[in-house]
Amino acid sequence: MQSKTRIFDQPQPLVERMILNVEKVIVGKRETIEQAFIAMLSGGHLLLEDVPGVGKTMLVRALARTIGCEFKRIQCTPDLLPSDVTGVSVYNAKTGGFEFRPGPLMTPIVLADECNRTSPKTQSAFLEAMEEKRVTVDGVGYELPKPFVLLATQNPVDYEGTYALPEAQMDRFLMKLSLGYPTPDQEILMLDRLQDRHPIDQVKPVIVQDEFVQLQREAAMIHVDNTLKDFIVRLALATREHTDLYLGASPRASHALMRAAQTSAYMKGRTFVVPDDIKDLVLPVWTHRLILTSEARMTGKSAERILADLLATLQTPVLRYVSSK
Repeated sequence: MQSKTRIFDQPQPLVERMILNVEKVIVGKRETIEQAFIAMLSGGHLLLEDVPGVGKTMLVRALARTIGCEFKRIQCTPDLLPSDVTGVSVYNAKTGGFEFRPGPLMTPIVLADECNRTSPKTQSAFLEAMEEKRVTVDGVGYELPKPFVLLATQNPVDYEGTYALPEAQMDRFLMKLSLGYPTPDQEILMLDRLQDRHPIDQVKPVIVQDEFVQLQREAAMIHVDNTLKDFIVRLALATREHTDLYLGASPRASHALMRAAQTSAYMKGRTFVVPDDIKDLVLPVWTHRLILTSEARMTGKSAERILADLLATLQTPVLRYVSSK
C-alpha cells in the first residue's frame, strides 16, 4: 500500500531550484521547462517536437542531470533493431546457458533522440515499456526501474527520412511540447553562455532518484473533486463527438490530464486541484492525441483551436469547497 506520509510539505522551493537549474542551459523557455517537470513528476513520458537546432536534446540532458538519475541516450536510425533498445539474450559458454544483457531502455531516464527516424518495427519496442513499465525479451518479462521516464525528440513528420509515430504510441506520451526559436535577446544571451564552454557542464543534480520517486508519490495524493473529474470526462466526450475530429481523447488521455493537474497543483503548493490546473494543461496533454478529419485539415482547422473552442463552450465547474492546507 502506498504511504500517505508527505516528506516535502513545501515542494515549491525544491521545484524552483530544479527549474532554475535547467534554465542555466535553456534560455527563455520557463513555461516549457515547468510543463516538462509536470509530465515527469506525473509519471508520464514527454515528446518534444520541433525543427532541428533549437535545443530539444539539450533540454532532455539538463532535465536528466537535474534529477540525478542514470541516463542513457538512444540515437534512433532506420537500421535500429528492437533488440538494440530492449536488450538481448546472449549465450554464456561458461554456464552453458543464455543470460540477458539489458539494453538502454532499462534505465530510469531514457532519451530517444529523433524517435521518428527509426522504423515502425523498432517503435513497437517502446510501447510495452511506456505503458506497462516492463520489457519482454524471449518470452521473459523484465521490470523497468523506478522512475522510468522516456523523453523523446522528433522532427516534424514532413522532414526527410521521418516516419509518423503510430496513434497508440502518441497516446502514451503524456505531453507533447515545442521549444520554438528564441527571441533575439535570448539568442544573444545563449551565445554569451556558449562562448567559453557549454553550460550543460555546470548543471549538477538538485535531487536524487529516491527523492524524485517520492515527489511523484506525493503529487499523486493531491485531491481532485468529483466535479472536476466530471469536467474532464465531459471534455473528453465532447472531443469524441466533435464532427471535425476523426479520433477524440481516450480514457488514457482523461487520466493523463487529471494526473498532470494534480502535479501542477502540487508544484504550486496546493493540496487540491482547481479548474485552472486542468484548463491550462489541456492543450499540451491532449493536442497530439487528436486526429482531425481530412475535411477539417483542408479547411485549416487545428486541434488547438478545437480544444480552445470546447473550453470556451463547456461550463467551468465551481468547487463547493476547497481543502485547507
